[in-house]
Amino acid sequence: MIINRSRLRDEKIAQLREGHNAYAESPELIRIMKRYIERENLPVIYDETDTGCWFIPVNERKSS
Repeated sequence: MIINRSRLRDEKIAQLREGHNAYAESPELIRIMKRYIERENLPVIYDETDTGCWFIPVNERKSS
């Protein structure tokens, strides 16, 4: 079974945009997610482990 990395990336980016954490195990998926996040300037923290990477959205609240 062939996994479409772009589709996986898009699904995980959508999770981040909704304020949910996302996790990726594949080094290739981690690489393309980081590249997309940096290109789009998304406020995300990376928590890399031996088995994968957690992508944690940063809640940027503007004070009034």
